[in-house]
Amino acid sequence: MLSNAEIMQTIEMISQQHLDIRTITMGISLLSCCDPDPKMACQKIYDKITLRAEKLVATGEAIEREYGIPIVNKRISVTPMALVAGASETNDYVCFAQALDRAAKTTGVNFIGGYSALVQKGMTNGDKRLIASIPEALATTELVCSSVNVGSTRAGINMDAVRLMGQAVKDTANLTAAADGFGCAKLVVFCNAVEDNPFMAGAFHGVGEAETVINVGVSGPGVVCHALESVRGKPFDVLAETVKKTAFRITRMGQMVAQEASRRLDVPFGIVDLSLAPTPAVGDSVARILESMGLSECGIHGTTAALALLNDAVKKGGVMASSHVGGLSGAFIPVSEDEGMIAAAKSGTLNLDKLEAMTCVCSVGLDMIAVPGDTTAETIAAIIADEAAIGMVNNKTTAVRIIPAPGKKVGDMVEMGGLLGSAPVMPVHEGDSSAFINRGGRIPAPLHSLKN
Repeated sequence: MLSNAEIMQTIEMISQQHLDIRTITMGISLLSCCDPDPKMACQKIYDKITLRAEKLVATGEAIEREYGIPIVNKRISVTPMALVAGASETNDYVCFAQALDRAAKTTGVNFIGGYSALVQKGMTNGDKRLIASIPEALATTELVCSSVNVGSTRAGINMDAVRLMGQAVKDTANLTAAADGFGCAKLVVFCNAVEDNPFMAGAFHGVGEAETVINVGVSGPGVVCHALESVRGKPFDVLAETVKKTAFRITRMGQMVAQEASRRLDVPFGIVDLSLAPTPAVGDSVARILESMGLSECGIHGTTAALALLNDAVKKGGVMASSHVGGLSGAFIPVSEDEGMIAAAKSGTLNLDKLEAMTCVCSVGLDMIAVPGDTTAETIAAIIADEAAIGMVNNKTTAVRIIPAPGKKVGDMVEMGGLLGSAPVMPVHEGDSSAFINRGGRIPAPLHSLKN
């Protein structure tokens, strides 16, 4: 149960510093929905999701009303659909995405994730069919999110899958051109994907998870930024301690909400993801936290070091506040969703190369970045390969969510709306990576993957 003292402690953070629960995500296993008949499988999928998540939104709203804690999103994640659809005798997987979309709309959630495939070491026929269907699936649904894991520290990088995903991103943008390529905002390409991530667009319910779980993602860049105002000019160890203490308080609220939602829904509590997830709102920015450390603008020299300190301190403070920390847990740097990142990208201080360097020390990767619409599929694949290499070598989760906005050129703005915000179109290198990407095969795993 939530104590009055714990509730009172969060009031100032909520009312003045943009603190919220970013998402309550219910993970649902769909392995029991496999069926040779795709129509039967889709019906089973719809029935199971709507039954298990029937009270998810109402429960989240009740907790909001009773405790005054904003819960921005209620979401669902499901078993990677390639595993479920692979049992059906069909080559067209779009019907499975549409079944997920119908179920999401019936339950009233904001998004449903898990139109996914895990292909880090190779692709089954089902994986290939799902990847081929992603553009149409995202163009013909509203709430479905898709992800593909193309690499891992243990397996290396599946460059055949990387090439396919470069083309899938390009095709998804073209099919949703009327909305500035919005479909790509619902598509993530991972290396070292985790099975309990509550954040979209990369959430899926891993095969090692329980039948149904509740995962919660918290957020609080504004709270951290406010706390750092009191230690301006102080040494870095003082700064780190301040972030740790603040992360503890933020995560503690997430733990309390997760346990309450778990109790009311009679669903096991999975994890709290203690990531700092920004929004386009002024005062709710990871970039502004970095600037409060002494940087004149996010993206200048020193930005990567500041982000490394922030990410580490957030993890150290948050892990003390919850019995089960998981997901991605760190600091996100999605360009379009962070007011400070948008400003830095507009000014030219923050570019794609600097963002790539920053992903070496944060969670998760190149996120919500708009690039010119004429960017080739091979260039997109090369960007994915670079980010996957960072994840593979550093044994961390990395990802790419990139939007080649049709008809847009460098300096134009792409409007996504809501929490997805807006992004300035950023330049990419003009050289040709196609000969590299078209080699195919697999980049071998690094030596330190041999841990047994």
